[in-house]
Amino acid sequence: MDSELEEIRRRRLAQMQEQQAQAAAAQPEDAYRQEQAKAEMEARKQEILRKILTPDARERLATLRMSRPALVEQLELQLISMAQSGRLQGMIDDAQLKKLLMQIQPPKRETTIRRL
Repeated sequence: MDSELEEIRRRRLAQMQEQQAQAAAAQPEDAYRQEQAKAEMEARKQEILRKILTPDARERLATLRMSRPALVEQLELQLISMAQSGRLQGMIDDAQLKKLLMQIQPPKRETTIRRL
C-alpha cells in the first residue's frame, strides 16, 4: 500500500515538474510576443502623433517626456482620442499644445511665507 502511494507521489511530482518546465519554456515566447505587440502599438501611436502634431509640438513632447512621462502619456492618449473622433481641425502647433497641457495639469499651489 505504501509503495503504491509512493509511486503515485513520484509520478505526480514528475508530472508537475514537467508542466513547470513547459511553462518556463513558453514564457520567453509570450514575453517576446508581448514586447513585439507593445512595440507595434507604440509605432502606431507615434505615426498618428506625426500626422497631428507640428515638429515644434513633437519636440516639446519629447523634452517634456524626460521630466513628466506620465503627463505626456496622458496627453498623447487624449490627442489620439481627439484625432480619431474627428475633433481636431488641422495639425496642433506648439501654442495649442501648451494650452492642452495647461488644461491637463493640476493647478499649482502658491505658497506664501509670512514672517512675524
